[in-house]
Amino acid sequence: MKLSPVFAAVVMALVPAVSQSQGDVVMKDKDATESALIEALTPQRPFRTRSIRISPDNDAGAAPVKRAAASMLITFETNSAELKPQSKKLLDNLGRAMQSDKLLNFKFAIEGHADPRGGEQVNLELSQKRAEMVVAYLADTHRIDPSRLRAVGKGQSEPLNVSQPDAAENRRVTVKTIVE
Repeated sequence: MKLSPVFAAVVMALVPAVSQSQGDVVMKDKDATESALIEALTPQRPFRTRSIRISPDNDAGAAPVKRAAASMLITFETNSAELKPQSKKLLDNLGRAMQSDKLLNFKFAIEGHADPRGGEQVNLELSQKRAEMVVAYLADTHRIDPSRLRAVGKGQSEPLNVSQPDAAENRRVTVKTIVE
């Protein structure tokens, strides 16, 4: 069945315009506010009309629905899982966001990423330790229930800046809302 151009235009006007996920842009310092993190991590519910359902898994050419994720430039000491002081400030915003009414009932995957320096296995282990450090900080400092947080080490497998492998944005933490 082919949709008429007018009907398609009406549907597209009703669907929130969504570019790529917040997870594709690394939030730094003043960008990673509590309200910005709440917005980025709040899942987009499927949009329903009388006869169509537009959701992230709808591959019928509909506009993509926003994925709930935020990449943050959480920095660590070189070759270490020790958080730097400026990273703790960003994580404080994240902790407050996770305690908000909008996010209180969600679980989150805390993904650690690394640049390719150091070797694949070393980076995988380091990114896992870094993700675990973020989980521990959120649980200890902000009293986020650890059962809401899952540490995942991604190593060097998902760089954001492929043209500059050692770029800071490749050494990041991505927080993804788990929708069950």
